[in-house]
Amino acid sequence: MKDDNLIIDKSFNFAIRIVHLYQFLCKEHKEFVLSKQVLRAGTSIGANVNEATQGQSKKDFLSKMNIALKEAVETKYWIKLLIQTEYLTDKQGDSIQKDCEEVIKILHAIVKTTKDNFDN
Repeated sequence: MKDDNLIIDKSFNFAIRIVHLYQFLCKEHKEFVLSKQVLRAGTSIGANVNEATQGQSKKDFLSKMNIALKEAVETKYWIKLLIQTEYLTDKQGDSIQKDCEEVIKILHAIVKTTKDNFDN
């Protein structure tokens, strides 16, 4: 893993939090459906970011980063749903929701910048 790549580091650390969230939901709440959804979407972000860094072209890079962004937005939805259905308290969900929003902002900026450079 590259030590100087912000989105690689953030998405990997976020994936670790998502795995811990999944474990918590399964153990403490015996919740296996929503937890699996958030696990799949939340860990997919970093996988797509890493795949993007090995992209064969700028178009491939942009495609994978767009997928990562979509997965991050989906993850935000699942976290919000877990909070609203009281599987997570507001306090429990707040920190991971903020991390998710930060990842979304970074990915959005990467996608926008790449698109802008693509058009030039």
